[in-house]
Amino acid sequence: MFSVFKKILIFFGILFCLFINSSKVWSNSNVGLVEIKLLDNLDDKRGFCIDIKGHKFKAKVKRGIQVHTCYSYQGKISVDQGLDAKKLKQKQIFFPNFGVCLQTASYKNPISLNLIKCRNFQEFIFNEDNTIRLKSNKTLCLTVSKENSRKGGGGSPLHLMRNVSMQKCNEKLSYYQSWGVRYFSNGKIFKVKLFNFN
Repeated sequence: MFSVFKKILIFFGILFCLFINSSKVWSNSNVGLVEIKLLDNLDDKRGFCIDIKGHKFKAKVKRGIQVHTCYSYQGKISVDQGLDAKKLKQKQIFFPNFGVCLQTASYKNPISLNLIKCRNFQEFIFNEDNTIRLKSNKTLCLTVSKENSRKGGGGSPLHLMRNVSMQKCNEKLSYYQSWGVRYFSNGKIFKVKLFNFN
């Protein structure tokens, strides 16, 4: 009788441990912050991530976005590059530390992008070629500038930046239009192609 009771306790103990571990992975990878990274590193081996212009907590929402050296090489996702994973799965590019979403300036001017209070509808689609496209105009993709990177004021080597806008989707521009998602779980960084993040 006692050994049966002991086995039941051990069984439930193992189940509890499995539940706690899976909850941690879920909270880190599905509920926490993620970053959107250009799949090609271009001229910075640390890679380029979508970033609010300015510096971390001092980022200036009104100045909009750019791509910037990914800060995750420092061991965590930065506040001005951190996106809400749940919202991202709903195709909303939401910066929770600043309470804003990436949106087009208007339907008449879809190439220009703003950071504003989130609207209640999906503005982007994540295509199977890992492009970020406008739902209202699937011929436009989130595109990094082909111009030379600008040097920032910090980092060693110095951080790099480039402009970003909505441009015509083009397979020849895949280096500048294909994106992935990265997140931390249990101290390790994981990456998936954007289309597979669901």
